[in-house]
This record gives sequence, C-alpha cells and structure tokens, in this order.
Amino acid sequence: MIIIIMLGIAASIRGGVGIGRRLSFAIRKESLTWHRNLLVQNQSDSFNYTPSVVCCFLWAQRPGVVLENFARHMSTASLELRTDNDFVRFSITKDGYSAKEKKSMKKVPRYVKMSKKAKLNELRLYRLKAKKKMNSPNPEVRIRYKLEKAKRKEAWLIEKLRKLEVPKTPGEAYDPEILTDEEKHYFKRTGEKKKNYVPVGRRGVFGGVVLNMHLHWKKHETVKVTCKPCKPGQIHEYAEELARLSKGIVIDIRPDNTIIFYRGKNYVQPKIMSPPDTLSKDKALEKYRYEQSLEHTSQFIEKLEKELENYQEHVVRYKKRKEAAVDSAIADDGLSQITNQS
Repeated sequence: MIIIIMLGIAASIRGGVGIGRRLSFAIRKESLTWHRNLLVQNQSDSFNYTPSVVCCFLWAQRPGVVLENFARHMSTASLELRTDNDFVRFSITKDGYSAKEKKSMKKVPRYVKMSKKAKLNELRLYRLKAKKKMNSPNPEVRIRYKLEKAKRKEAWLIEKLRKLEVPKTPGEAYDPEILTDEEKHYFKRTGEKKKNYVPVGRRGVFGGVVLNMHLHWKKHETVKVTCKPCKPGQIHEYAEELARLSKGIVIDIRPDNTIIFYRGKNYVQPKIMSPPDTLSKDKALEKYRYEQSLEHTSQFIEKLEKELENYQEHVVRYKKRKEAAVDSAIADDGLSQITNQS
C-alpha cells in the first residue's frame, strides 16, 4: 500500500498539476479495490498515513524545487482515507479537515450590496403598489394607505426633532436680584420709552437672541423682546427660557407679546455671550420647519382617522338597511303566497 501511495504521489508531481487534486485522484484509482477489501475484513472507517516515507521516496526521485514545495505543503499535513457516505476518498489535511471543509468553515456571510438595477426595480414595484392602493375603488383601502403614509412621516419627523434637541447643561448657581416695586416701575417705564428691541421670530429662542440681548445691555439697562408670531401662552415659555439663558430679570410681559428684561445691578458681560446649550440659526430654522410639518401631519392623521371611523359606521348602517330590506322582501313574499292560497 505504501508503494502504491508513493507511485501515485510521484506521478502527480511529475504531471505538474496541483498536489491535492492529482494526488487524491491517483491514489483513489490505484487503491480503491484494496481498501474496500480491507474495510470488509477490519470493519474500519478511516486510516491516516504520515508523509515521512513519501518524502524519502521523493528525495530520491525529484530533488530540488519540487521537493521543497512538496515539503512545505506536507510538513504538517497527513494523508487521510475517508469513507463518508459509502465512498472511499483520499485527502491531504493539516488539522484533520479537508480543504473544502476548511473553506466552508471560514466562509462568513457577507452583506450583498444591491445593484442599481435591483434598487430601481424595487422602487418601481413599490410605486406600482402605492398607485394601486391610491386608485382602489374601495374607499377604506385609500384611507388606510394615506393613514399609514402619514404615520410613517410623523415617526420620521419625531426622530428628526429628537436629534435636534440640545441637552441643558447645568449652569452656575444664579441668585436673581430682588427689586422693589418702585424700581420695577422705573425700569418698566424706561423699557417702554426706549426703542431698542430684540425680535424673536419663527426660529424661537436660539443663541443669536441671547447674544443680541447682551449686546443691547452694553449701553442700555433694559431691552424689549418682541415675539412674532407667538402662540397663546408661548410668551411665558420664552420669558422663562430667556431669563435662564441670559441671567436677566423679567420686568413686565405686555399683551402685545413683548417682554421687558432688566440686566441687573451687578451685570458683567460674559465672555461667551451665546450659550453652548442653544441651537444655531440654521438648526433653529430646521427645527421650526420640522415642528410645523409635524403639527400639520398630526392634524391630517386626526382627520383621516375620523374619516375612516365615519366610513366604517356608514358601512355598518348600509349592511343593516340591506338586511332589513331582505327581511321585508321575504315577509312580503310569504304574505303574497298566503293570499294566493286562500
């Protein structure tokens, strides 16, 4: 058997083909009958042969580069005779596994990137399904499609607004000054007479508003903050937020959505006039647009839910009327048959 193995290895190396495939083919062809007889006698499953004797034979036959290549591949390998699934096979392994098994073990599932054509086909299919639902003769299908689409948009807008939220950093301990009624009245009249003001528009309170307040407080003790547009009750939220960020004192909140701020007796202009826990001008505008879109989307969802509820009630009433009409028709047929029989 060792001679047969040596002859098969030598023939495979002289052929100049890969060691693994030609070696297994030559050995399988020459020793298939012998191994089957041996299996019947010994009832064995597999045999392992070390390549020491094979290397000695190759040293005498093919010294040089071929021997070096073979020794490099066979230094830690073993020749294994496998009998899986009633088949006899020879294979060269380094750690008890064949090359095919090792390749399958190393194989890691990777993310398959979709081609451009596959993406276009998927989008086209989605548009066809959406068009079919939008043009459906059933009103409930159309309403439900619009409702699902609006809810997806609402979730997307909420996620966008969550990303734009700025965590409030714990600031320094601030003790507001206590003013008497006479001082408040004086600063109120002074603020009303002054023409300097800071506008708060659709962006709301952001870093630029606080910066402008500090710039006005360089030359004036008071400053007016006008809020337009402003929802009912929102002016008080703006007053609290601006007092926290600017460390100013709220003197008066007028009915025309104007707040009068006093800078304080011991006012010192901060080094960073725009607080770090506020949005920039562009981010504040982006947040305003998302808020407006979310408000309109929520109103649209409420409208669609009400419309769907009304349609379902209409369907129930229609079924009841239809059942009542069928019952009355059956009753009329029964009366007519009774009159005809009489």
